[in-house]
Order: sequence, then C-alpha cells, then structure tokens
Amino acid sequence: MTEETVVEKTWRGILEGRPGARRGDPAVIAAAYAEPRLRALFPSPSHGALTFQQNTQYPWSNDLPYIVGDAQWCIVYGV
Repeated sequence: MTEETVVEKTWRGILEGRPGARRGDPAVIAAAYAEPRLRALFPSPSHGALTFQQNTQYPWSNDLPYIVGDAQWCIVYGV
C-alpha cells in the first residue's frame, strides 16, 4: 500500500468534511475532484472560492485559475 500525499490527504479531508478541513461548496469540490488535472493540485477552498496551488505550503504559487461560486453558478478566473 502506498502512502497518501499531502494533496491526496487534503482532498480527502475536504470531501469527507473532516474536522479542521476547509469548507467549500460540495458540488464545486466534487466536480473539481472529478477532473484528474485539478485533482493533482493542492486545493484551497476559502471565502466562496476554490483555488489550486502547485505547492502545498506557503508561499502559494498563485499562478493558476480559480473557481468562484456554487452549484447554481460559478466563474473560472484566470490569473
């Protein structure tokens, strides 16, 4: 059995609603997780946005598009 990466643990914690995990719109989180290219990135939901990072620690990369919204509507912003 292989050990989970930080990215995998973070996604799992968000999807399962674990204590201490950041929260976001469940439908947006699930849709992003379903896309393998996004699933490979470190997720960071906050204040109605879902950002993705190439690194797992501060300072964040801030060089990727991000999603703002919920299951009813959302906008993907470029950097």
